[in-house]
Amino acid sequence: MKRNRSFLWLGLFLASMVSAENNYPIILVHGFMGWGREEMGNYRYWGGKVDLEQYLIEKGYTVYTANVGPVSSNWDRAVELYYQIKGGQVDYGKTHSELYGLVRGPEEKSYKGLYSEWDENHPVHLVGHSMGGQTIRMLDYMLRTSIIDSSGLSEDSGLLGKTHEGWIKSITSISTPHNGTTLSNIVSTGIPFLQDFIALAAIAGNSFYNFDLEQWGFQRTKNESWGDYFRRMREHPAWGTKNIVSWDVSVEGARQMNSFCTANPEVYYFSFITSNTVLDSTSYCHVPDEGMSYIIRANARLMGMKKAFFADGSSTDSTWFENDGIVNKMSMYGPTTGLNGPDPITTYRKNELLIPGQWYVMGEYRSDHRKFAGHSLNKNELKIFKNIYSNHMELLWSLPK
Repeated sequence: MKRNRSFLWLGLFLASMVSAENNYPIILVHGFMGWGREEMGNYRYWGGKVDLEQYLIEKGYTVYTANVGPVSSNWDRAVELYYQIKGGQVDYGKTHSELYGLVRGPEEKSYKGLYSEWDENHPVHLVGHSMGGQTIRMLDYMLRTSIIDSSGLSEDSGLLGKTHEGWIKSITSISTPHNGTTLSNIVSTGIPFLQDFIALAAIAGNSFYNFDLEQWGFQRTKNESWGDYFRRMREHPAWGTKNIVSWDVSVEGARQMNSFCTANPEVYYFSFITSNTVLDSTSYCHVPDEGMSYIIRANARLMGMKKAFFADGSSTDSTWFENDGIVNKMSMYGPTTGLNGPDPITTYRKNELLIPGQWYVMGEYRSDHRKFAGHSLNKNELKIFKNIYSNHMELLWSLPK
């Protein structure tokens, strides 16, 4: 009997090994005003009071958490993400640095590498929340494109100067403003989502938080409080350029990005959709659901009634009113506003043969923007949160090598 049980356990073990077609690392990429594992005390961007990375590791997955510029442009963030994964000295590129007056390779941004083996034979799965979903699409564009510098030659850069095909197996976006968010056009300070993350920063008091803007020559001074550091950053001239978060998450900035960051026919794409507003039958606007986090309700109410305008004079319409407090639901499915037309988008169906090069919508969830990253969850919501992420990691590892 014991021998039969041994064979049974062996069979179950081998079956579990066979069910995993790949075991490629999964890289979590935060959104606007996000932070790394060494910041904000023990309060995680991915999971809040729960460490999502550690939870997934304990489930058997190989997971790493990136820490890119929280207010930087998608270009700068994608470059930083590449070197954080692969290792090496950050290089934003000759033309890009000259155009925006950046320090091309700030000494502070040199990394050992989360996964130095990364190449076409050792690809990764990239998972981005909010703006992180845009950032990983930008990285895919950089990897498969040999970028020419201002002198007409290929960029002298390990990332930008040559193509790297097959380095990404899948891209997953969670509550991502693929087509921008109308919130960026509403908030007059130029820093969208401000009140949400001031509240989060208060959790850690004056513990270390870095805006990672060394490329702009912007560093935190010794003994400078987080509040003073934030106010100084808010007045930085970078906000007047297009090389900053507020431009990239605007509807026009996203349209420009969508025009060249098109779907890669070799990459599997997945998107998770969140919304937490309801239609008001009197005003025909969207208002916050009673379950929405209080600190983003004002955002949701504004987004539920306002339109945003593109450079050609056209605008969003009432279909954009539904939102999760930070991003319009209509913007989350996948890129649709690029000048070359929308990426292919379809609904995910279990046991269906998946095809690379098109977006699979993994579901529409009644959740606000913060909760789907693990913040302010009750016990039941936390259980659901863990299951959603664990099940998706299982799907990613079931993709063919």
